[in-house]
Amino acid sequence: MHPRLTIVAIASLSICSLLTGCSTQPTRHAYEDKLDRLKVKLVLSSWHLAASQGLYDLYFDAMTNDAVFLGTDASERWTKQEFMKYAREPFSDGNGWTYTQVESHIAFNDARDTAWVDEILENEKYGTMRGTAVLELIGDDWKIAHYSLTFLVPNEKAEQVVKVIAEE
Repeated sequence: MHPRLTIVAIASLSICSLLTGCSTQPTRHAYEDKLDRLKVKLVLSSWHLAASQGLYDLYFDAMTNDAVFLGTDASERWTKQEFMKYAREPFSDGNGWTYTQVESHIAFNDARDTAWVDEILENEKYGTMRGTAVLELIGDDWKIAHYSLTFLVPNEKAEQVVKVIAEE
């Protein structure tokens, strides 16, 4: 074989290897990332839907055994067991509470076994709210370990809101 052809052949194989390595690895990683995001989003979407339908078992099965739920009131810091006791009555008639996801942002740790989520929610009574969550991968299932629900107060209204709260 001619020396120039050998160099061209080696260069071509090297370029093909680089291109193949570059094209398949990010595609696989991008696919896995999308799949992980979809799984986390599905857990939260199902969780909100279960609440709106009063599906008690489905709602609480989405949470870790040591989960904590923070409601909008300062007194509302519930362990899963405390929250289950509280939710029994509102869920009993098939209507819990309805929060509809508008948008969500999801991040993962490097091991991809913990997810952080912040989402914008709509509620008929309270309007636009924010939910933040930490989910853990337990076996093959994502579970909600921590959830916090907050009112969104425009900065220009914050002083008025704080005054109203202080009056109580």
